Amino acid sequence: MREAAFVKQNKEKWIAFEKAIALNSNINPDELANGYIHLTNDLAYAQTYYAESKTLLYLNSLASQAHQKIYKNKKESRNRILDFWLKEFPLFFRQYHKTLGVAFLIFAVATTIGSISAINDSSFVRLILGDAYVNTTLNNIAEGDPTAIYKGGSEIGSFLGITINNIRVAFLAFAFGVITSIGTAYILFSNGVMLGAFITFFYTKGVFFEANKQIWLHGTIEISVIIIAGCAGLIMGNSILFPKTFSRRVSFMRGAKDGLKVVVSTIPFFIIAGFIEGFITRYSNMPSWLAFLIIGCSLALIIFYYVVYPIILNRIHAK
Repeated sequence: MREAAFVKQNKEKWIAFEKAIALNSNINPDELANGYIHLTNDLAYAQTYYAESKTLLYLNSLASQAHQKIYKNKKESRNRILDFWLKEFPLFFRQYHKTLGVAFLIFAVATTIGSISAINDSSFVRLILGDAYVNTTLNNIAEGDPTAIYKGGSEIGSFLGITINNIRVAFLAFAFGVITSIGTAYILFSNGVMLGAFITFFYTKGVFFEANKQIWLHGTIEISVIIIAGCAGLIMGNSILFPKTFSRRVSFMRGAKDGLKVVVSTIPFFIIAGFIEGFITRYSNMPSWLAFLIIGCSLALIIFYYVVYPIILNRIHAK
């Protein structure tokens, strides 16, 4: 592209960005950061094709000003952490609802496959869950307590161990996005197959209701946020496969940052799930109405925070 055409194509964008910086306008930090990324892309292009030109000097100067605006004298709100979960993240996450839908679809299909396989092949559950777990659970079923395995260990020890393990799985689902979306899709798929086989195992033994009443106390949040962590991995993986107008390196950096933000948002929910599993799931004799109330509230919390609230907040913000 000729320099004149390059300038004509981007001039209005540069001028608008320059005015926002010069006037010290109350520009949204995300918009400022996005504008800076676009600017550095243009600067890299100019350095390659228009070395020693006035355009390159101008973009260098503008990029320097923008860098100072973003990073120099950066002040963090005292309520930065609270603002992240109540406003910043929900506003940000709305753009990735379709990606969340894809993550859910992958997991749902895998769960269905795991369930069908467990019904048609009695050895499949042992292959997926291991002989030790299956044998222990069979003994528990014979003794009339299908979910007795959740009663082992101390409450605090179970809470900490479960929470740490769940967070590990979430970061693994995200990290596998570094080998493109296929890596994260694999983690989602394998966990989905495991869940399908696990739930169907109780069905084949005639204790489906009793087992699920306890399992989904913590499983509602736990499984939901694993899917959300998978969404984070897909965000990073897609940034490699589909860089759009950015260079692949810049696109990956943006995708990794956005994906990490999604993973971080799940940590409080994993703590809640770990608390329920460590302190509540072990009480298998609780009334059914109480168990289903906890399950319903857990599901409503996840749907509201990750789906409904971002939509509402974005509509308010757009007015």
